[in-house]
Amino acid sequence: MKLTVVGCSGSFPSTESACSSYLVEADGFRLLLDMGNGALGELQRHIGLYDLDAIALSHLHADHCIDMCGYFVARYYRHEGGRCAPLPVYGPPGTEERLTTAYADTPSDSSMSEVFAFRALTPRGGFELGPFRVTSELVDHPVESYAFRIEHKDSGKVLTYSGDTGPCASLELAARDASLFLCEASFTDGKEHIPGLHLNGREAGEAAARAGAARLVLTHVPPWTDPQINLRDAKAAFGGSVEMARAGAVYEL
Repeated sequence: MKLTVVGCSGSFPSTESACSSYLVEADGFRLLLDMGNGALGELQRHIGLYDLDAIALSHLHADHCIDMCGYFVARYYRHEGGRCAPLPVYGPPGTEERLTTAYADTPSDSSMSEVFAFRALTPRGGFELGPFRVTSELVDHPVESYAFRIEHKDSGKVLTYSGDTGPCASLELAARDASLFLCEASFTDGKEHIPGLHLNGREAGEAAARAGAARLVLTHVPPWTDPQINLRDAKAAFGGSVEMARAGAVYEL
């Protein structure tokens, strides 16, 4: 299983990275987790525009889903080869309506579903995607938000992606014994404390330690947060490997 960081900036793109988007590949199958601001352009550095097999959206904040509007254009108005067949898109209930509203001028109210096959996530939901077994865990955020546990069925390797969340038991359940835990660390310990919104570096490290994850990669750090402080705090709380995500980084599991 291979993870490529397409974008890892939180809230809005930085000068170094697009917003949240992560490509997961195994056995020729390509799954994209989130498609935030700027991600569609960056994705094309790694794969062809029409090479995805499925998309999973953790939640419907713009920095995790807004480039789906541009991807709709690419798939709906495809110049060569005709319109694309519907691509499976897993997201919270209301994903189709949210994207249609964001686009604001689709040819019809059902145009999004002509190129995206929308499927609603549920708490503790499980589904098969190619070589993956995916479990969605509802986490703590102001809007309905999910962490994803992605297990490669042949190797048993597990990738967990936190989405956006404050500390919660369901996040640690999703990350239990993960080979790699891709975890948000938006806040700075001692600076911001807003319950049910985001993690800081220390909290991400503590969650990884309690979950028994093997490796921690911090992501979704907004441009106003010092990533080195969060990296330091996470390392103090977690004894395993810890690093900061960066755009273009590749991890083999």
